[in-house]
Amino acid sequence: MRDTATRLIEEAARLIVDAGYNGFSYADLAEAIGIRKASIHHHFPSKVDLVVAVVEQRRAAIRAQVDALEHGTPDAMLQLRAYVDYWKRCIEDQSSPFCLAGVLAVELPSLPAEVAVAVQGHFNDLAQWLERVMVLGKKQGTIELEMNPRISSQFFQTTVYGAMVMARAYNDPNKFNAIIDAFMQRMRPKRR
Repeated sequence: MRDTATRLIEEAARLIVDAGYNGFSYADLAEAIGIRKASIHHHFPSKVDLVVAVVEQRRAAIRAQVDALEHGTPDAMLQLRAYVDYWKRCIEDQSSPFCLAGVLAVELPSLPAEVAVAVQGHFNDLAQWLERVMVLGKKQGTIELEMNPRISSQFFQTTVYGAMVMARAYNDPNKFNAIIDAFMQRMRPKRR
C-alpha cells in the first residue's frame, strides 16, 4: 500500500492539473483521500510545501525519463518523438491531460515564490534537455533547425505547450496530435 505522503502528492497533482494552484484546498484533498486536514498538515505543513513536493517529484521523474532517453536512444529525432508520443498518450487517455508545470506556469504571477522557483526549474530542465537534443540532431543530420539550437528548443517547447492548450480548449486530443505531427514534419531534414 502506498504511504500517505505519496497518495497526497499524487492526488494534489491531479487536483492541480484539473484546477490549478488556487483551485484546490486541503479540504478538497482531505475529501479526495479520505483523511482529516490535520493529517495532511502532518505531512505537508503548508500548501506551498505540498505543491513544491508535487513539482519536485514530477521534475525528478522527468529527469529520469530524459536520462533514459539520452542513454538509450542515440537518435535525436527519436528522443523528440518519444517525448511527444508520451504527451499524445497522456492527452488521449486523460491520464495527464496537461503538464502540471504548464498549469502552474499560467498562475506564476500569483504563486508563492518557492512554488514559482520549482516551476521555473522544470522549464529550465526541459529547455536544457531540448537544446542538447537540437544540437545532437543538427550534428546527426536528423533534425533541421530554422534557428540556433537554443531558440529552436524554445520554439519546440512553446509548440508542445501551445498544442496542449489547443487540445484542452477544444476538448480534442486530435488538436494536439495534428499540431505536433505538423511541427515534427517541419523539423525533418529536406531531401536534396
